[in-house]
Formats: sequence, C-alpha cells, structure tokens
Amino acid sequence: MTQNKKIDFQGHRGCRGLLPENTIPAFIKALEYVQTLECDVVVSKDKQVIVSHDPWMEAHLCSHPDGRPLAEIEDKTIRIMQLNYEEIKQYDCGIRGHKKFPQQESMPAYKPSLKDMVSAVDQHCIANQLPLPWYDIEVKSLPSWYNVYTPQPKEYAKIVLQEIAELGITDRCNLQSFDINLLEEIHKANDQIILAYLIENLASFDRNMDKLSFTPDIYSPYYRFVTKRLAKKVHARGMKLIPWTVNEIKDMKKMIAAGVDGIITDYPNRISDL
Repeated sequence: MTQNKKIDFQGHRGCRGLLPENTIPAFIKALEYVQTLECDVVVSKDKQVIVSHDPWMEAHLCSHPDGRPLAEIEDKTIRIMQLNYEEIKQYDCGIRGHKKFPQQESMPAYKPSLKDMVSAVDQHCIANQLPLPWYDIEVKSLPSWYNVYTPQPKEYAKIVLQEIAELGITDRCNLQSFDINLLEEIHKANDQIILAYLIENLASFDRNMDKLSFTPDIYSPYYRFVTKRLAKKVHARGMKLIPWTVNEIKDMKKMIAAGVDGIITDYPNRISDL
C-alpha cells in the first residue's frame, strides 16, 4: 500500500484522542506509537515559549487556580501573553477531559513550557533507550492577534528560534504556521530551519504558493484537500506533503494512496491497524 515509502506519522498535540492535549503525559504516551511529536506554541508574559494550541485559557478545557471551570463567557479572555509561566501552571487543563474525545483519559495537567516538555520527553527517551523524537512545532499566529495574543512576527520568530537553539533541537524540529508573515520572518532569520506551510483555505496550491517569497519544505493542508494531483504538484516543487488531522483508518489509507509523506493524527494508537 505504501509502495515501500516511509510515512512520517505524527502525534497531534501529543495524542489528543488518548490524553489531554499538549501536555507532557500526552507527548510521552505518543512515543509508544510515533517518533514525531506535533505541538503548538505561544508566548507568555515572561517570554517563555508555552505549549498551547490557543494563546488563551480555553473555556472548554481549563479551570481556574481555585478549581472552578472557566465559564464560556471567559473564553479568550485569560491571555497567556498576560501571564507568567508560574501563573500559567496554576490553571488545570486536563482534569475536565474533552467532550469531542470520549476515549481521552482525564488527569490533572497544565500547559508546559516548551523547555520543560522537551526536557521531560528527551529524558524519558534516554532513560528508556528510545530514539530522540522529531518535534513538529506550530507557532500559533494570526495578523489579528499581533500585540493582543501574540508578539509581532519579527519578535515572535526571534523568541522561538532562540528557544529551540538553546534547547539544542534546531536540527531535530521543524516550525510550521498558517501565518505567512511569521513564516517569512522565520525564514529571513534562519533560512536553514525546516518550515511547514499550514493550509486551511480552499485556494489552489499555486495561489497559496504565490503568497510566499520562498518555497517551504513542507506543504501541510487539511486532509480533505489532498488529492493525487496535489501530491504531484507538491512533490514537483521538492516539498513534502503532510496533511492534518487524519483520525480514521479509512482516511489514513486514502492519504497514503494519494502519495502523502506524513500523517498527523490525534490517535497514533490506530496506526498499527494499517
């Protein structure tokens, strides 16, 4: 089925289908199934790179330091950019579970710093004689978020690049984003870093590529946009095609048949069923 092609399976937000997303337990659990860990990062008030899908405390996931679940009206109001890391750790984002993922085991968990997450994961690998993982790091950004939820692209790129350099994972990670401005700034600051261009719009491949001044290493669209024709176009430009987020076995098979190079999934435990 794979024509002897190695597929880069990635644990989305660790293994969101099994454990609370973007938490250290989820990343360690994902290592039972994959060698690539996908995560999201934002920036705190004290300029720490924080592992979180959103630049705020999500009302459907998180609880106040006193244990009260965030009310729906509070969604997007508690900005990570306005909290120091020690304050962020006081919010639990795992014990309530996730309604969309009934198999997810709930447990106390907080949003870790990238530093703490990489340290814990790498130490786990060393202790258990496992290969060190590859990190697929999405830098969360939108133009409407600048100076509200996230730094300006130039500063943002500097903070993240400095962090991965200090962690020693520059050669063991790629950065990805939907934000073209941020991708441009990262590429400008370090044209050797592997970059993935995230896509969730219905524009054509050519039209999306025309928006960038350079050719990224990876084209990463929503999986329903993937076709054999798209795969051929991506590969013709020397890029890899890695769609998100593919959770059903039948859809994984379709992606592989189309010619993708990787698959991002909330359920890395399902990969063996292929």
